[in-house]
Amino acid sequence: GSVDEKLQTSDFKKKQYVKLLAPLGVEVEYIYVLSDWFTKKRYTDVLNYVQAIGGKYFFGELPLEVLGLTVE
Repeated sequence: GSVDEKLQTSDFKKKQYVKLLAPLGVEVEYIYVLSDWFTKKRYTDVLNYVQAIGGKYFFGELPLEVLGLTVE
């Protein structure tokens, strides 16, 4: 499927990963790194949805601080 469809199923995907990794005690964070293509107005609703379900997204790069890492 296209990335458009994947954005709309992020809640389900995260729940599946949480379920699969729970026995290992692994914490799951579902984050998208998107191209500038997704800054178009037509993606506003789906990006709002991703945020509403606790998901995160970034454009172009993933800041290391989000992963608890820092650059010295």
